[in-house]
Amino acid sequence: MTPEQLITFAAVAEHRNISRAALALHLSQPAVSGQLRLLQEEFGEPLYLRDGRGVRLTPTGEQLAAYAERLREHWRDALAFRDALRGLERGTLRIGASTTPASYRLPYLVAAFHRRYPDVKLETMSGNTADVVAMLGELDIALVEGPVGAQLPADCAVHPWHEDEIVAIVPRGHVLASSTESGAASSPDTQRCDLSAFADQPLVLREDGSGVRQLVERAFARAAVPMRVALEIAGVEGVKEAVRAGMGIGFVSAMSMRHEDGALRQVRIGPEPLARRFSIVVPHAGAASRVAQRFLELCLLDAPGEGANGQDNPAVGTRFPP
Repeated sequence: MTPEQLITFAAVAEHRNISRAALALHLSQPAVSGQLRLLQEEFGEPLYLRDGRGVRLTPTGEQLAAYAERLREHWRDALAFRDALRGLERGTLRIGASTTPASYRLPYLVAAFHRRYPDVKLETMSGNTADVVAMLGELDIALVEGPVGAQLPADCAVHPWHEDEIVAIVPRGHVLASSTESGAASSPDTQRCDLSAFADQPLVLREDGSGVRQLVERAFARAAVPMRVALEIAGVEGVKEAVRAGMGIGFVSAMSMRHEDGALRQVRIGPEPLARRFSIVVPHAGAASRVAQRFLELCLLDAPGEGANGQDNPAVGTRFPP
């Protein structure tokens, strides 16, 4: 017994006529009769009887018709779902994002995507960069900060995305908020200091696995400046609150300071900015879903000044082969 035989039987039960069922199924009458014969052989007794120009179901056939009709309904639902996916009318998109893009970029992207494809279900998961990389097997696309490393699953594509600068943050009135490097140009709210200025200062760092923390630790190591860590705390807002409370100097993305009320001051790290690039990771890139591809396109268009000439934002990212 096959699903095709049951779907054919459901059509015969509906029309009570083999010829009309054949027309509805776009099959020849002999093909329908052949499937009915094979199905009856499976059950070992008649499922229908000839009745004039049509057919009449036997009691066994009536019972089987109920099962066959349910199978046919599920088959139609599956076909409708396939057609909806082809038109991006439905589907599910699972997005992972590390802390900074999850807080300051993802909400805008999700809102824009929802306006375009309102019937696509969006599921988001967040954590630090290491957490999101560990979740890639459960995701369709991920937005991460800092280096993704070589521990990616097979067949991942990595697309460079936004540039981001890491800044130190201090409370209003802190000595570093009003000092600048000699000859350095700064705005009134953003000073610039060499890393050596932080040598004797208590520092507030993000948790292990944070992209910001990795970048800051590498910068201090390259400059041979010792780190006096006063507190480790999870999340960007945790760092900000600890700095407000006077625990020390924190390090966050400049992006996260856009809506601050002035209680905190940014200190740019110099002489060269402490910069990094966000990346978009597409797991199973060789078989990415249509909704993942559309969300990727939206993300790449969102990168200001990039992608216009196809050089900074290539259509195909760096592929890690299996």
